Amino acid sequence: MTTAAELDAADPLARFRDRFVGADTDLVYFDGNSLGRPVAATAGRLAAFVEQDWGGRLIRGWDEQWMGLPTTLGDDLARICLGAAAGQTAVGDSTTVWLYKLMRAAVDHAVRTDAARTEIVIDTDNFPTDRYVAEGIAAERGLTLRWIDVDTSAGVTADQLREAVGERTALVVLNHVAYRSAWLADAPELTRICHDAGALVLWDLCHSAGAVPVALDEWDADLAVGCTYKYLNGGPGSPAFGYVNARLHGELTQPIQGWMGHADPFLMGPGYAPAPGIRRFISGTPPILGMVAMRDMLDLVEEAGIEAIRAKSVALTSYAVELADATLPEVTLASPRDPALRGGHVTLHHERMREVTAMLWERDVIPDYRDPGGLRIGLSPLSTSFDEVERGVAAVAEALR
Repeated sequence: MTTAAELDAADPLARFRDRFVGADTDLVYFDGNSLGRPVAATAGRLAAFVEQDWGGRLIRGWDEQWMGLPTTLGDDLARICLGAAAGQTAVGDSTTVWLYKLMRAAVDHAVRTDAARTEIVIDTDNFPTDRYVAEGIAAERGLTLRWIDVDTSAGVTADQLREAVGERTALVVLNHVAYRSAWLADAPELTRICHDAGALVLWDLCHSAGAVPVALDEWDADLAVGCTYKYLNGGPGSPAFGYVNARLHGELTQPIQGWMGHADPFLMGPGYAPAPGIRRFISGTPPILGMVAMRDMLDLVEEAGIEAIRAKSVALTSYAVELADATLPEVTLASPRDPALRGGHVTLHHERMREVTAMLWERDVIPDYRDPGGLRIGLSPLSTSFDEVERGVAAVAEALR
């Protein structure tokens, strides 16, 4: 097996590690797929924003830049990470709010178009928020949930989806990368299956944006939602993003009609008139402070290139699997072994992993735990070294024994 030192020496992205706060310490961070390390430059950017933009420009900042930030930042995110043309992506709100707005808009459109389309298709291992929002919308709109029962160490397959969709399907909700197993869905094929059934599809990109190449326009995706605090390192609670394919802009009615999505926000008129394009899907005042921190990580992703980031991600997760195979015989891999079917994390299964995770946190080794018995190793490519992976897996072995 190639050593960690050799892998780090050959890593073309190793130079990026020094640009993250805390990456030079002995702490092993295996949870970059839940909350990314801050980019070092962000501290200066935030301070400058407080002193110059907020403190200096005050209310003028809205006219000068902030009003357009949800869509200008959305366009940058779309170009760098999502494979989407400008004018289809906006930043703001939480993932949950975006999921509600776009799911609700999609099912209402489907039912208006064809009253027989009364089902939302979603899998049993989809991220909990997605399932909860779908359940709420189904109850609110008198729809039915059709569940795809999936293997928790894998994800939705094309055959399973073909069986589930049909003339009653209004919307299909899918994770691009499964939060538990890291199963990487065949997005183009699954999107085609949904469209062949006459249904819309919403992709959850929370565990792929910034780590796995995404091509929303090429897939002909309808809708997508993702967060920015994982591989996009926007910080705790940083705003989410929503994507609506341009062909649907005039078709969907967004259900949370706020003043920022009005065609003329300062008209303050008695009725709501939606703004053209993606802006109609914005609701309330955008969280400008929460957007500022995203800029530095987007710059790094653009500099490194998403394909190179994916290559490093594959190398890191493959090394983690190799180490687990060699040193953790009592552990079962609960993620796809083929890296082409795996996103940016690896889950190791053992009945004692909840206890092991708690022990590791006390030792400055930070994975996370997911039932049943899953220790999840999330490896953010630009801030993680192979040495860090080696030390972390060795700590897991020690804690187990």
